[in-house]
Amino acid sequence: MATYAIGDVQGCYEPLQRLLQQIRFNPESDRLWFVGDLVNRGPDSLSVLRYIKGLGDRAIAVLGNHELFLLAVAEQLVPVRPEDTLQAILAAPDCDKLLTWLRHQRLFYREDSLAMVHAGLLPQWSIDETEQLADEVEAGLRGPTYQDVLRALYPSKHLQWSADLTGPTRLATIIKVLTRLRACSPDGQMESSYNGSPERIPAGYFPWFKIPGRRHEQTTIVCGHWAALGLHCEAHLLAIDSGCVWGRQLTAVRLEDRAIFQVEYSES
Repeated sequence: MATYAIGDVQGCYEPLQRLLQQIRFNPESDRLWFVGDLVNRGPDSLSVLRYIKGLGDRAIAVLGNHELFLLAVAEQLVPVRPEDTLQAILAAPDCDKLLTWLRHQRLFYREDSLAMVHAGLLPQWSIDETEQLADEVEAGLRGPTYQDVLRALYPSKHLQWSADLTGPTRLATIIKVLTRLRACSPDGQMESSYNGSPERIPAGYFPWFKIPGRRHEQTTIVCGHWAALGLHCEAHLLAIDSGCVWGRQLTAVRLEDRAIFQVEYSES
């Protein structure tokens, strides 16, 4: 019995299947953790969603920014962009079931000394507080007015966290942290546009996991989202977006012993 965390799949169904063959995934005994961004940019997001949904409780997935974007597109709150590859999902006969399933997935998952999130955590957030904030969002996305939450999320560049926030803006800002954070200031001000390498982050900002004194620094965080960072493992961090959709690798980490498994996007 093993648990494998898998990095951003982004519609790369065929590499995902090869990775599962490499780790000899047994759905009767093993579990999979998916760090979000299951869909978009890659060639077969529909198959990815159907497969992971079909795993039932053998898979735990947290939502990434591309899943939130898909939900917003489906509600006609944002337009599809030329680089998006979501049409097969939107046209599928089971589209409504897949989108409902997505709305019922987590933003944050905690188990023993591990926690999983798509992007990152603000330095002032403890694990307990993060779990409570994620619960707020999950309730909002599962409720009848979830469109209001999505509407507040787009655009999101101006959103910055404050404990005083209320309503859809509060939930949208929590989503922004959990699904988009890469860099922030020591006091938790988010840098909203940077997606390059850690070495070139604008002055005054740092990778979220490098800020000292973080209230969650004793918990190992499993995350994705930052393809330019690549596979990056530290004592309390497993960042596993290795850029499969950009022609690089899809990564799995066995959480029991941190063994790393990878397949190349271009392998036949």
